[in-house]
Amino acid sequence: MENLDETYMKMCFELALKGKNLVAPNPMVGCVVLDKLGNIVSKGYHKKYGKNHAERDALLKLKNNEASGGTLYVNLEPCSHYGKTPPCVDIIIENKIKKVVIGMRDVNPKVDGIAKLQEAGIEIVTGVLEQEAKFLNRVFIKNMTKKLPYVVLKTATTMDGKIATSTGDSKWITSEKARKRVYDMRKEFDCIMTSSNTVIADNPKMEHKFKCILDKDSRTPKDSLIYSQGKFYIATSENTPLKDGKLDVKAILKALYSKGIYSVFVECGGTLAGSMLKDGLIDEIYQFIAPKILNDNSGKSAFDGDYVPLISKSKKLTIYSTDIIGEEILIKATLNDN
Repeated sequence: MENLDETYMKMCFELALKGKNLVAPNPMVGCVVLDKLGNIVSKGYHKKYGKNHAERDALLKLKNNEASGGTLYVNLEPCSHYGKTPPCVDIIIENKIKKVVIGMRDVNPKVDGIAKLQEAGIEIVTGVLEQEAKFLNRVFIKNMTKKLPYVVLKTATTMDGKIATSTGDSKWITSEKARKRVYDMRKEFDCIMTSSNTVIADNPKMEHKFKCILDKDSRTPKDSLIYSQGKFYIATSENTPLKDGKLDVKAILKALYSKGIYSVFVECGGTLAGSMLKDGLIDEIYQFIAPKILNDNSGKSAFDGDYVPLISKSKKLTIYSTDIIGEEILIKATLNDN
């Protein structure tokens, strides 16, 4: 049976999600405040980068010391340093909160909120639904700990894992409804990444505010549809180091991160997908599976990487979501070993 701490922490998660795509590079945070009798007196969340953090948002709504002696729930350790806003620990202490329940510790080395709250005599409980809290802010955690953007690769395949025929024909593996979902997905990311092979083969427009095209030898025609809209970062052999004769994709991701790109949505063919999977550069995969079977081993596979003689050497994932979109199944899964 779910305990009260977990119930209120789930409320924090729901509140935090209201800030999705609005708070980066900050984490998504929600806060629930109870009075000393256990009644909810306020809720808050981080609404936008540069605006009040969740704890401050919730506590500033109170006028009559309602939180005095009460409990504050938050999915991430309260901040203890000055940034765009003052430290959240200060306003928690000022409101005479007796107990703070936290989902996860902050991975930002500047944050030491727990110690400061304990010094003020506040009881601390940590690790409530910790794995769920980490999953919620997996983009922030990757950004903060690796100084790299979070990478999601999208692919659309037949049931036998093919993205195109041997001649390159791929229109259309998925239904219009599934393709519309992809358009919506793109909006959730700071950047779309693709390769010159995909641009030349499909001439996609890939509408987005920022796109990264991997084009080692500057092969893509300048009148390609992908260049008709948005801003671009074109990675070539002139601005990117090479690795085994190919563009170093990790170096490209580092360059994107330095430009304020915190999440990347990859849409590409099997060569780039296989290479990124091999090098551990993919955090998550969105795979649409269409109710079609090509039945041709010469067809192009979603991942064209290494020779792997043993199933035990395959990449392992954890599926966290399945959905039916039009005629297709959409599977979302995280990589286990990255």
